[in-house]
Amino acid sequence: MPYKDGIWKARVEQNVQFDELFVNGQLQRMARYPNYDSTAHYLNGTAQDVLSPVRVARWKSPVGGYVHALHPSQWGDVHYMITGKNDKGELVMEGGWQNNRRMGMSEKYRFVENIFEELDTVNEWYFDKQAKTLYYFPPAGLNLRTAKFEAPQIASLFEFRGNETKPVRNITISGLVLTQTARTFMQNKEPLLRSDWTIYRGGTVTYEGAVDCRLVNCTLVNVGGNAVFFTKYNRSCRVSGCQISGVGASGVCFVGDPGAARSPSFEYNQFVPIAQMDRTPGPKTNNYPKDCSVYDNLMFNLGLVEKQSAGVELSMCQNITVSHNTIYDVPRAGINVSEGTWGGHVIEYNDVFNTVKETGDHGAFNSWGRDRYWHPDKRILDSIVAAYPDLALLDVTQPIILRNNRFRCDHGWDIDLDDGSGNYIICNNLCLNGGIKLREGVNRIVENNIMINNTFHPHVWFKNSNDIFRHNIVGAGYLPIGISVWGKEVDYNVFPDSASLSEARARGTDMHSVYMPQVFENPAKGDFRLKPGTAAFSVGFKNIATDNFGVISPGLKALAKKVNFPVVMAPAHADDSEIIDFMGAKVKKLTSLGERSATGMDDIRGVLVVSILPGNVSTFFQANDVILSLNGISTNSLRDLQKARMSVIGVSAEIVIFRNQHIHTKRIEFNDHK
Repeated sequence: MPYKDGIWKARVEQNVQFDELFVNGQLQRMARYPNYDSTAHYLNGTAQDVLSPVRVARWKSPVGGYVHALHPSQWGDVHYMITGKNDKGELVMEGGWQNNRRMGMSEKYRFVENIFEELDTVNEWYFDKQAKTLYYFPPAGLNLRTAKFEAPQIASLFEFRGNETKPVRNITISGLVLTQTARTFMQNKEPLLRSDWTIYRGGTVTYEGAVDCRLVNCTLVNVGGNAVFFTKYNRSCRVSGCQISGVGASGVCFVGDPGAARSPSFEYNQFVPIAQMDRTPGPKTNNYPKDCSVYDNLMFNLGLVEKQSAGVELSMCQNITVSHNTIYDVPRAGINVSEGTWGGHVIEYNDVFNTVKETGDHGAFNSWGRDRYWHPDKRILDSIVAAYPDLALLDVTQPIILRNNRFRCDHGWDIDLDDGSGNYIICNNLCLNGGIKLREGVNRIVENNIMINNTFHPHVWFKNSNDIFRHNIVGAGYLPIGISVWGKEVDYNVFPDSASLSEARARGTDMHSVYMPQVFENPAKGDFRLKPGTAAFSVGFKNIATDNFGVISPGLKALAKKVNFPVVMAPAHADDSEIIDFMGAKVKKLTSLGERSATGMDDIRGVLVVSILPGNVSTFFQANDVILSLNGISTNSLRDLQKARMSVIGVSAEIVIFRNQHIHTKRIEFNDHK
């Protein structure tokens, strides 16, 4: 029956859950502020004032509402349930556990939903649990008498539960459409060792203790949480030929039991002392996925609710093959390796693009290597690897292979090997926009890759990394950060011009490398083969087949969106950012995505401490600090810093810096103009 202002209401006598609502098969929107906007960059619309006293005062009974937000550094998302109001009229909430780097919520990118007073536009709805009444704002022309209303009631449609001694065997699900499962974002609590992830161990199809099981030629669409989840012991299982789209969280997850990890740590800042560390290589038990595959699947529009998600997520597993998948339109990585445990993965012939659309500091392919050797303090980590080089390979016992993939990330790196990622072989990949980043790690071989309009980003390597970078084509000069020793070999590469090559040689690398204009067969059509006789072949580069990426099933191929091929640009040569001396350190304006990632900053802002002046042991700074403010003046340029410096001559002032993921404040004394 009509309620008011275009809103209708209906009594619901059944005892049912209302977390999502479908009308004639189309997902509707919980009453929310701001209203849903399909074109908005983040979270389909955000507003800074969602928790303002004025707005909260409008809500008579917000219990059961949700606050959804990005992580303050855009490393995923967090979610809260409203449980009431306090005596001051402020919201009381629980949650925020959906990200393993707990730093609260973004003050800018957030929205609220399931608030009755925010029901004010077409396709929104609200369910009053106490009155058992559904309120709905229908679009013009909808026949409410004949419309089909559906509300998902369960998070899984199939669950197969066995174990190592009594596994579920030889079950195939084929040819089904699986849809309308409940959201699980408030159950996403379990940390995945020291990665940025937490996880909910379940999906629309869930496997535990399965052997030789198959999910083939199915469509998983409009599901509230993960689509497919392999938890703990699984062997020789396969997901193939499936369309996975309209997914609240991740596409396909393989997540082992933390009890299988030796000396595990579960939060970024945790570390097991070496004297107490189990230094036996490999897993402790067999309770993890192994020898499984994800082959020929089309995955898109993922992470609609949970932004710390991926097309394929690998954590505490081994020998997983991810091959010939097309993955796009995701808020974070297309493929994510959560930590090194236990390696052996083969990731090949995938087409991954339109990634990192709602987050930051990430890649189309992303990995972390915060294995048992890793320490959050870089100076301590350097000393560990120098003294105990064998520790870095205790967990990633077999190489992880990335080969013959096509990656494009317009908001980060095409391939991002972050914190401690080691034992990788990266070859024959076509990187269309974001280049390749290697942060500290060991035993990485990067060869015969093409980086269009971007380059190689080596960040804060170990002195004994044993890294190799050779036979690659880069679209610009390297962008190193904190590199004093350039691994085992950086040579026989191809630069776009003589200036970039000269710059590399001045650092002591690439003595046998060459330069040549980047002239490909037909880049507008995706053919990035080099023509015969070009200089690249003289240093060992071999052409990459550029027509064999992504899904191969004709039906999925016909459905798949096509990647946008970039126009190949000549390298630009801007002047180096100015570097000045300041308080015993050399500093510059923080200007690049690489500098943001290396420092862990939430945005490209502040003044970066490049190095400490020789002999200056009394300075407050450390290399890689970011100066955020001085004497209450924000320092987003050298001019800002110098202006602030002059304002505090002869007096004590407060300086704010960002170091090792934390803000530090100190009062310092200025006595002169140096």
